[in-house]
Amino acid sequence: MKQDVKIAVIGLGGVGGYIGAALADTYENVTFAARGGRKESLEEKGLILHSDCLGERTVHPKQVVESVRELPAQDVIFVCVKNYSLEEVCEDIREAAGEDTVIIPVMNGADPGAKARRHIGRGTVLDSLIYIVSYMDEAYEVIQKGDYAHIHIGLENPDRQERDMMNEAAELMRKAGLDCRIDEDIQKAIWKKYSLNCAFNVMTAYYSTDTEGIRGIPERLADFKAILYEAREVARAKGIDLSDTFLNRQLEHFIKVQEPDASSSLCRDMDAGRRCELETFSGYLVSEAERLNIAVPVSERYYEGLKEKQIQPEGR
Repeated sequence: MKQDVKIAVIGLGGVGGYIGAALADTYENVTFAARGGRKESLEEKGLILHSDCLGERTVHPKQVVESVRELPAQDVIFVCVKNYSLEEVCEDIREAAGEDTVIIPVMNGADPGAKARRHIGRGTVLDSLIYIVSYMDEAYEVIQKGDYAHIHIGLENPDRQERDMMNEAAELMRKAGLDCRIDEDIQKAIWKKYSLNCAFNVMTAYYSTDTEGIRGIPERLADFKAILYEAREVARAKGIDLSDTFLNRQLEHFIKVQEPDASSSLCRDMDAGRRCELETFSGYLVSEAERLNIAVPVSERYYEGLKEKQIQPEGR
């Protein structure tokens, strides 16, 4: 892909900040879309990244805008917002997407690609996911921890043109030092991550804790495993087979490898009293289970508990 490729990154938090830093450090025509204090910080001091994978970087994009509505048609648009903001952002993207634009929602959840396709109605929306531990601190600096940060992209039954677009998008990211992989079965890849997130985000948020606060307590670890396997049963009912071998590997990684102080976005948002992705990580799973007549008692218990926690007055 040409050096002056027009790239926009929407949402410059932990994920978007990591991706945006790599892209803006490599390509000359990168635009960041952000609002409020985040936008002011980007304009004043650039995007500051502290990364175990990419090192220390401070980058300055070509421009920072409040909305991609302000932009001409882009070649590639990365969407890294919270799931509850996707529909609103899609309205803006429609103005900045041409028929040849590649749109990559690198977001939480099982269905952001399908939602984006439905709401944007133009360009080519790739399905994607990222495995990363990253967050934005109070100074708007992005921290990425651990020796992994890999992005997966794909489409179900792509035609030749779509496959070429995927290859170009992957090459664009790899040139910037991002670990990008094309998945032939992207829905299975998405549910592999989603099943883990249903357990990790929900459990850490419920107990306001980190990895060690779950795996170090047998009763909590048992519930973590139960949610992981309940998500697997919902996936199976949708025609997506996650094997016992895979789930056991996920569990082993969580117990033996994952950073002990790693927390989740859901935990951080709920603890701070911010709008959060509870419906993404728990509500969606519970509603899909009900639709498919799958029993998910542990997921239901934590979902109800987290809904109650959301509405508790301060000090309780």
